[in-house]
Amino acid sequence: MILCADIGGSFMDFAVTMPDGRLDGRQKVPTPTDDLSAFMDALTSLCAPYPGVPFHIAIAGICDSETGIVRAANIPCIGATPLAAELGARSGRSVLVANDADCFALAEGLMGAGRGHNNVFGVILGTGVGGGLVVNQKLVTGLGGLAGEWGHGPFVIAPPGAAEGFPAFACGCGQTGCIDTIGGARGLERVHLWATGIQTDSRTILQAWQEGLPEVARTMEFFLHYLSAALAVTINITGSSIIPVGGGLSNVPPLIDALDQAVRARILAPCPRPLVVPALFTRDAGLIGAACLTEP
Repeated sequence: MILCADIGGSFMDFAVTMPDGRLDGRQKVPTPTDDLSAFMDALTSLCAPYPGVPFHIAIAGICDSETGIVRAANIPCIGATPLAAELGARSGRSVLVANDADCFALAEGLMGAGRGHNNVFGVILGTGVGGGLVVNQKLVTGLGGLAGEWGHGPFVIAPPGAAEGFPAFACGCGQTGCIDTIGGARGLERVHLWATGIQTDSRTILQAWQEGLPEVARTMEFFLHYLSAALAVTINITGSSIIPVGGGLSNVPPLIDALDQAVRARILAPCPRPLVVPALFTRDAGLIGAACLTEP
């Protein structure tokens, strides 16, 4: 039995993973984002009925495996805290913490769409862009606890002679032209505003695209061009043989199909079957992946 939680900036989703894989005792409580004591108390309280049972956490933040410090932009109160060590000391149990996209990739690699594949790169296309890499059923982490962050790096760079206003947008990571600035739902909306001068939501853009309306053609051409290029590079580097996609945009099958075709046209190794596919787990991937975490 493993206790697990998927923590975001709004809610903590808690469950008990039973030996047969079932999620039991499901609870959802608000995340105290600005009060460290309240944050720790909330987790300790959730775990209290299960003394000594290990607790595994998926969290929307960067988890430094060397220092144990977790940095989460939408949970500022934990910014200088070795979360696993502190929570373990408070609750008297083993605690493991990992990035939520990494937990998603682990869930898909072990039990989801990537089951049976040695190299699985899990992709999140939600509000923004995230990812995680699983090799031989083990989560890969690297420098500063980072791996699989295909959304960051100066990828969208204006070519020589490009008109002023080319969409190399500033990113929250401090760089310019990251895939995260044009991928995901907010990125799609940003690209559409650049391409058409019209501000609208991602659902409207994708619906218009599926209906074949010409006003979104330039938006989607740009979006799929850069997204597929970044994923193709990722696949060439990692050798991943399946790319499960989660997040809100994964619920649009024509988009995933179009992205898959564009990616397979750009990778070095021929792949006659779908490579970019919808994830199997939509609601529970963070909890399932957290439960699957092991000591580094």
